[in-house]
Amino acid sequence: MKKGPHMAEALLSLRSISAAYGRIQALCNVSVDVPEGEIVALLGSNGAGKTTTLNCISNLVDCTHGEVRLAGERIDRLGSDALVKRGIVQVPEGRQVFRDMSVRENLDLGAYLRRDRAGIRSDLEAVYTMFPRLKERQHQMAATLSGGEQQMLAIGRAVMARPRVMLFDEPSMGLSPLLVEQMFEIIERLHREQKITILLVEQNVQLALAVSSYGYILENGEISLHGPAARLANDEAVRRAYLGV
Repeated sequence: MKKGPHMAEALLSLRSISAAYGRIQALCNVSVDVPEGEIVALLGSNGAGKTTTLNCISNLVDCTHGEVRLAGERIDRLGSDALVKRGIVQVPEGRQVFRDMSVRENLDLGAYLRRDRAGIRSDLEAVYTMFPRLKERQHQMAATLSGGEQQMLAIGRAVMARPRVMLFDEPSMGLSPLLVEQMFEIIERLHREQKITILLVEQNVQLALAVSSYGYILENGEISLHGPAARLANDEAVRRAYLGV
């Protein structure tokens, strides 16, 4: 049985973070623990503050209060390069690949801070093994890929940074049901085979809880509920609000 955040030491820890866009309060005293080696789901409806939470971790949005720590070190004031060097990598909502660059160039950019050439070559082959379609299309411009292929590329690019923690922002968005299932299988594979710790933001609550050990539910910028994923999946209020049952 998987451990929950309160049964293992947190690798990534958010402590009472708040954030605002001008006068609009986006987050209010949000605390989240992500233990090493776990998948933790951050769930909620549109506008609940899920992406803002990830962007606070990646320091794309300033926290007005609270702190973010990785392995005990405060990271909410670090620049993007320093965060990537420490192993924090985000797979953004909407994929955001470099459309005017080739598949291979996108993947190479994922490793731009690394100097271990042998390791980069090994990781590139691992990405191509995971996503054979990317190897077939490695010389194509990213703009010519389908939505599913672009999502594969966004994940592959993140893997090339050799992350310790991956932040996934709505990986199922805009994909067919079959591709959504494949994406979640890939997330589980990254967790299982590469031992990557994952914080998963997702609107597909059922699938997210199925792959996670623990979950947090955001409502109007605040954590309204949290607990083991299996318990949340069977919670009557969660089932009514998010699972349609």
